[in-house]
Amino acid sequence: MTAVEGFPPFFDKESVLLILGSFPSVKSRAEGFYYGNRQNRFWKTLSGYFGEQIPKEVADKKDLVRRRKIALWDAVISCEIDGSKDASIRNAAIADIPALIRKSNIEAIFCNGGKSYSVVEEYYPELLPLVTKLPSTSPANPRFSAAVWYGALDGIFKRN
Repeated sequence: MTAVEGFPPFFDKESVLLILGSFPSVKSRAEGFYYGNRQNRFWKTLSGYFGEQIPKEVADKKDLVRRRKIALWDAVISCEIDGSKDASIRNAAIADIPALIRKSNIEAIFCNGGKSYSVVEEYYPELLPLVTKLPSTSPANPRFSAAVWYGALDGIFKRN
């Protein structure tokens, strides 16, 4: 396996919520932005919560999260990985999450699945009071629940 680079954080100084994934999937890397696999439930869940159409293009995805003051990043910024399998991640470089927080208004972190949560737990335990671990939106997760995501989002935002 060779090392693969992830994406830089997508955020601005107005971001109040960081949604932290593990590492971009093969399909996301091909698209060039977060949650690019059309089977992933991320964009459907987020747009559904806000009562918006599911964004199809990267520009529309960026617009949605920017308007809603949401930052996106992955806990692992580069690694060796077999396809899209989190369990195969080796030689990981970890995201500097505290630096991102200092550059924004982030007051909460949602971990999209167990891998991102375990990285925060191991490398940044001081951030755990800000963290909510949510079921992964990955199509491989049979225990996904939009209701759980909606409940967590209710703690940050007021729905339209």
